[in-house]
Amino acid sequence: MPTFSIPLSGLTAMSTALSEIANNLANLNTVGYKDTRVLFRDLFYQSIGSSGSGNPIQLGAGVAVSSMPSIFTQGNVDPTGVNRDVAINDAGFFIVQRDGVTTYTRAGNFSVDDTDLLVTAEGQQVLGYPAVNGAITTGQGLTALSLGTGTISPPTATSSVQIRTNLDASAAIGSIEGSYSTPITIYDSLGASHSLAFSFTKTASNTWNYSISIPAADVGGTGNPTVLSSGTLVFDGNGNLMTPAADVANIAIQNLADGANNMSFTWKLYDGTAPVLTQVASPNGTSSTQQDGTSSGALSDFSIGSDGIITGTFSNGKTAILGQLALATFANDQGLSRTGKNGFVETLASGQAVVGAPGTGGRGTLAGGALELSNVDIAKEFANMIVMQRGFQANARVVTTFDEITQDTINLKR
Repeated sequence: MPTFSIPLSGLTAMSTALSEIANNLANLNTVGYKDTRVLFRDLFYQSIGSSGSGNPIQLGAGVAVSSMPSIFTQGNVDPTGVNRDVAINDAGFFIVQRDGVTTYTRAGNFSVDDTDLLVTAEGQQVLGYPAVNGAITTGQGLTALSLGTGTISPPTATSSVQIRTNLDASAAIGSIEGSYSTPITIYDSLGASHSLAFSFTKTASNTWNYSISIPAADVGGTGNPTVLSSGTLVFDGNGNLMTPAADVANIAIQNLADGANNMSFTWKLYDGTAPVLTQVASPNGTSSTQQDGTSSGALSDFSIGSDGIITGTFSNGKTAILGQLALATFANDQGLSRTGKNGFVETLASGQAVVGAPGTGGRGTLAGGALELSNVDIAKEFANMIVMQRGFQANARVVTTFDEITQDTINLKR
C-alpha cells in the first residue's frame, strides 16, 4: 500500500520553504536583513532486501528540512546623509544592550533617546568604547555612547590674544586720530566672557603708549576700568614694530567677580618673527582679532568615521572625540540565533563574541551617514518560489495518486 507520509513530508518541507521565501520577500527593504535559504535532507530508509550482487534495496521515508542558514553576504550600502546612520562594510555586528540582555545587529538606523544615548529603533543602547579627555580607552570595556545635546564641551580659559592693528603714522599728537581703542572678548575658566579694551595713544613720532583694561565690575570693583597692563610701542621708519621685541607675557587677571580662577594670558605681538602691529599713514583700524579661549558648548553635530570613532562638533566651535563604536565577530555566524527586530544572539554553535574596533582583527569598516540594505535578491527568490511551488504541486499530485490507488484497492472486492 502507498505510504501517504512520504508525499506529506514533501508538502510540509515545501510549505516551510515557501514560508521562508515569503519572509525573505517581506523583508526586502528591512535594514541590515540577511537572506535565509532552506536546505532539505532525506529521512531514514527501510531495508526491504538486497540484490543478487548483495547491494541493499531500500525504501526512503520522505524529506525534511535539514537547516535554514542565514546568508551573510554584504548588502548594498545606501548613503542617507543622516549622521546617526551607520553601515558595516564586510564582517561584524553592532553590539546593543537593553535590560542587561546583549544582542547583535547589522542594522545601523540609530537615534538618540531622551537621555542623550545612542540607541537602536527598539530602544537598545549601542555599545562602544568611551573617550576620556579626547582619547579612546578600550581598557575600560564597553559602555553606552552619549551623543545628545546634553553632551557638553568644557570651557577653555584664554591663554593668548592677538590683534592685527594699524596705528595711523600721520596722526598728530593729542588729536582724535592719535588715540585709538579696539575691543577683544576673552573667556575665563568658567566660560564667562570678558571684553578687554586695547587702547593706544600717540606720544611722539613712531611712539605710542598702550594699555589693556577690563571693566572694573568684572574684577569686583567699581568706577573706571581696571588696567591690566601698559607700556610703550616703538616703530621704525618703515612702520615695523621694534619695541617690545617679544610678546607681552603674564598679563594677569585676578579676583574675577564670577568666581573663576585667576588667569594669565599673553599678548602676541608677533606671528613668528613678523609683527602684527604696524604704523603706516593709514587710518587706525583692526583687521582681525584672535584668542584661544572658548565658552562651554553643547553638542551640535557628530560624524562617524570608518574606524568607528565618533567626532563631535560643539556650539563653541570645538571638536572632540566622543567615543568609538565596537564590532563583534563570531567563529560561526551561521550559529547565531535570530531574535527578531533585526537582532541576533550568540549560541554554543556560534561561539562567543570577539569584540574590537572596526577595521581590526578581520572586522569590517564603517560608513557613517549610510545604511546597509537587505541582501535579498528578488529575482532569485522568485525563481526559488517557482521551484518550491512545483515541488508542492508534485507532492500534492502524489497524494491524490496514492488516494486513487487506495480507492482502487478497496474496490477490488466488488
